[in-house]
Amino acid sequence: MAVHAHPDDESSKGAATMAKYVDEGVDVLVATCTGGERGSILNPKLQGDTYVEEHIHEVRKKEMDEAREILGVKQSWLGFVDSGLPEGDPLPPLPEGCFALQDVDEAAGELVKLIRSFRPQVITTYDENGGYPHPDHIMTHKISMVAFEHAADTEKYPEEEFGPAWEPQKLYYNQGFNRARTEALHQGMLDRGLDSPYTEWLERWEKMGMPERSLTTHVPCGEYFEIRDKALIAHATQIDPDGGWFRVPMDLQREVWPTEEYELAKSRVATSLPEGDLFAGIRDN
Repeated sequence: MAVHAHPDDESSKGAATMAKYVDEGVDVLVATCTGGERGSILNPKLQGDTYVEEHIHEVRKKEMDEAREILGVKQSWLGFVDSGLPEGDPLPPLPEGCFALQDVDEAAGELVKLIRSFRPQVITTYDENGGYPHPDHIMTHKISMVAFEHAADTEKYPEEEFGPAWEPQKLYYNQGFNRARTEALHQGMLDRGLDSPYTEWLERWEKMGMPERSLTTHVPCGEYFEIRDKALIAHATQIDPDGGWFRVPMDLQREVWPTEEYELAKSRVATSLPEGDLFAGIRDN
């Protein structure tokens, strides 16, 4: 189960991994916490489109439907309302009733229901910073941690309301946007005499003093990068197909960095690090 804040997050974070496991016969479910209702239209080709602006919730749902089919995954909505990304100094208050303002235990209960229904062995989500500090990403982390810890706790979440108890075995943080990968792809572009789309990223990270995360698990999935990109492009309001996301040649990506990265946060099975499989320690048992 991959727990994400908005439609499109599943296609930019761990999509090739999911496509790989689907191809191997693994059931994969994406849990999407919000509908992305307050997301900006990031594709310049669609900015100013009145229909898209007025029907953003319906449009993003259709985009998610297309991405789901491309990846071959199942997908469920948790039904929370997008909090938006507050901007300004000081930051404005979050909208009333939005996902980030929900009671964490109550919101986690919706995820517990899904966990108990789907019965995943492995869950992926975001770290405590949300991957980046969007309030919905941080809230996704919070409810994922509570749900992982208490999906088998029938006192906190009674079976009559939340379904038969289930205990997932491992929980990972998506860490695909890591410095080592970015530097490797950046250098690979320069070595080929190409302009790197990561120059400003690395400069910004240097100024911010971006901390290094622990990359415990590298999943080989280079042959699924094209499926990942098709799924991401399906979220047409959120991505420019001519933008920086797609400037690194596919053969260079597969040569320089053919994996997606994760940080093992919780495990109820013995495993040896580093790993090359999210099911390491589970397949053996």
